[in-house]
Amino acid sequence: MNILSIQSWVAYGHVGNASAMFPMQRLGHEVWAVNTVQFSNHTGYGAWKGQVYSGDAIREVVDGVSERGVLPSCDGVLSGYMGDATIGEAILDAVARVKAASPKALYCCDPVIGDVGRGVFVRPGIPEFMTTRTVPAADIITPNHFELELLAGFEAKDAALFAKALKAVHALGPKTILVTSLHLNDTPEGSLDLVVSDPSGLYRVRTPLLPVSVNGAGDAIAALFFVHYLETKSAAKALEGAASSVYGLLRRTSEAGSREILSVAAQDEFVAPTTRFNAEKI
Repeated sequence: MNILSIQSWVAYGHVGNASAMFPMQRLGHEVWAVNTVQFSNHTGYGAWKGQVYSGDAIREVVDGVSERGVLPSCDGVLSGYMGDATIGEAILDAVARVKAASPKALYCCDPVIGDVGRGVFVRPGIPEFMTTRTVPAADIITPNHFELELLAGFEAKDAALFAKALKAVHALGPKTILVTSLHLNDTPEGSLDLVVSDPSGLYRVRTPLLPVSVNGAGDAIAALFFVHYLETKSAAKALEGAASSVYGLLRRTSEAGSREILSVAAQDEFVAPTTRFNAEKI
């Protein structure tokens, strides 16, 4: 597969493209990385150095890729954190160019807006841009629980409201929704659910909840789910592959007590997860 991945980049650690790119490559896929920022480290440290690129700068890089004549061979576009709406517009322009050249290509958007406990942490205007522009253009989205609720416009803490929220977000446009870090009222203590919804049904993988909180895990989940989906065309199988690999990655990270996910040290988890989870239809 050939994946155009438009995300942030850090020199130290693993978030954005620095989290998503290597797992996809380790699985044998070509990744054309376009970076929206170049930072020394992720902003969770409280201090960082570097630059945020403009929408025009992103368009210029995509122009250069297009001039190589390779867009017809692109299988998908992956995007994550958007610094502002101009970057979002540039990403949507890139998606349109890829789909014009490669009509079977899919767009997977990780609609980064916020999280439980932290609330909205993106710039003003980004949640609205996601809801009205980006999510409707996406084939696949990978929100966390908080982001699903925000996109739906209401809280979804039980199974009935969760199903209603999925229906509301599907109505915005995306056919496939992977919900990560899901905690409903009936989720057992010490467990974490990942749920995917598409025309074939609703599938869940339940894993133990690990004592780890690191940046970049969501970027890895989105990337792994996307390439597994492109390979198998099965949401359930893509969920199994992504959940199993990321669980192994986070388990290894937790055991090492690392503040950064161990994408390199635990790279075998991307190819042959030590713990495999099966998706159950719900």
